[in-house]
Amino acid sequence: MTTIINTVQKLKEQYKTLKEEYPKTRIREAAKLLGVSEAELLATSIGEGVVRLEGNWADFILHCRDLGRVMALTRTEGCVLEHKGTFQKISIHGSAPHQVATVIGPIEQRIFFSNWKFGFAAEIQGARGMMKSFQFFDQAGEAIMKIYLQKESNEDVFEQLKNEYKAIDQMADLDIEAIQAPEYTTDIDEDSFRKEWEEMKDTHAFFGMLKRYKLHRQEALRKIGDKWAYRVDRLVIREVLEKAVEQELPIMVFAGNRGNIQIHQGKVKNLRQIDNWFNVMDPDFVMHLNENTIDQAWVVHKNTADGVVSSIELFDASGELIAQYFGLRKPGIPQNVTWKKLVDTLKRI
Repeated sequence: MTTIINTVQKLKEQYKTLKEEYPKTRIREAAKLLGVSEAELLATSIGEGVVRLEGNWADFILHCRDLGRVMALTRTEGCVLEHKGTFQKISIHGSAPHQVATVIGPIEQRIFFSNWKFGFAAEIQGARGMMKSFQFFDQAGEAIMKIYLQKESNEDVFEQLKNEYKAIDQMADLDIEAIQAPEYTTDIDEDSFRKEWEEMKDTHAFFGMLKRYKLHRQEALRKIGDKWAYRVDRLVIREVLEKAVEQELPIMVFAGNRGNIQIHQGKVKNLRQIDNWFNVMDPDFVMHLNENTIDQAWVVHKNTADGVVSSIELFDASGELIAQYFGLRKPGIPQNVTWKKLVDTLKRI
């Protein structure tokens, strides 16, 4: 009879063999090769540098202010955002299990705790020495957010949080569950939908519109018409960010998953192409964009109380959002004219 312990041991051995053969393989890619989730693969090291956590994740995030300077990493399949800084200001809204956190400061995030299922503290020896991190996953074992300690971080707080939130049963089954895909329709009142779009006062109202009409985001762009949304070259972000660097134009980048959206605000300076990855390599901000995952790019215009706001949205082949790019703006202020001009120069396809 196969037991959980035997299954874990077998997976652990397979992972060890894979790392010996391909030492540079990251755990996310290794999990795919082995046909398991990243959380399951990380859990094979429990007791050997990895500790399983449990508790109220909203309370945990509030304590992260005390870690000092860290690196926060959030990703989609095609885009990774990394920010170095502090969890400066954290606001928790709502009640468990549907709490939402707004993080403002050097690290900026919108966290949706209803999708947080598993957490770990990891101390793993790497090529650059010991790497200490907190890592969080959804019910499918997909990574939501990782927090890596830096040399300036408060390691005493790391130890305190690791011990305070340590799960009682370290070897319990992870209970991985597939996430049910939402149901969408294409049969809507398009005149009504277009009217709502044109009368939008806040870009955040778009999410409510999609929910009411049961529309997939990409389908909404197709239906609204090219006054408001149109396709551009799928690799357009190269051109956009190159011009943003030349013009010292501050931008916003949004990327994330069902549990966390990470946001960059400000100028970018150091762009670098490495194979199929287009990268921003600044001291406190790194973006890795896997261009192989980009199937479509769209320019999207939305009405707000402050005028039209324009964005560039990247989608993968399954229609999932990879990342969004805006000109930097604050509520109550119209979007940057230079950004709008840049977007308007992009060739439609």
